[in-house]
Amino acid sequence: MLDALDRTLELLLKQELPSNVPSGDTEVFISFDTPYQGAIKQKPAINCFLYDVQENLELRNSTWSVERQNNGKAIRKRPPAKVDCSYLITAWSKNEDDIQTEHQLLGEVMKVLLRYRRLPETFVAPNLEGQEIPLRLISLRPSNLQSFGEFWQAMGGKDGTRPKVVLHCTVTISVPVDEAGEEAGLVGVYQPEEFRE
Repeated sequence: MLDALDRTLELLLKQELPSNVPSGDTEVFISFDTPYQGAIKQKPAINCFLYDVQENLELRNSTWSVERQNNGKAIRKRPPAKVDCSYLITAWSKNEDDIQTEHQLLGEVMKVLLRYRRLPETFVAPNLEGQEIPLRLISLRPSNLQSFGEFWQAMGGKDGTRPKVVLHCTVTISVPVDEAGEEAGLVGVYQPEEFRE
């Protein structure tokens, strides 16, 4: 499911980023690797690092769904859990010192994220099934990290990655809790004899 969410973000960025950024003859790659120098092989790149996954308790729904069956019984299912998937988005140029290209790429990504508060079905990957469309997208809000300094220090342990400007976005997906559900008997409604057919 998370790989399908990655694919959804990739579809959004590939379709919405202008083809002339950073230039018309340069392909921009979309990466989901851990963001440290040497991990992202193809550049220039937009890296979307999934760093946090947690249930959204504000959107929790406790109402079970009931589907009547032909055999006089019903199948009860708990509603899907709402899960926030948070990404840190960074830009990587071919030349590590080319900050201008990185900022240009991030600026275009920022416009795309702010354009969509909800992701329409056209961007949702085919294998991300069972979602309540459109998917909620929250951008440019504070991240769930305690400290970006500590984050980049941890990344710097690998090939000396320097701190980068980061965009933060969260996509809320539905995760099915019950695959089959529970079978339950239906409670009949009493009808007096004179009203029965």
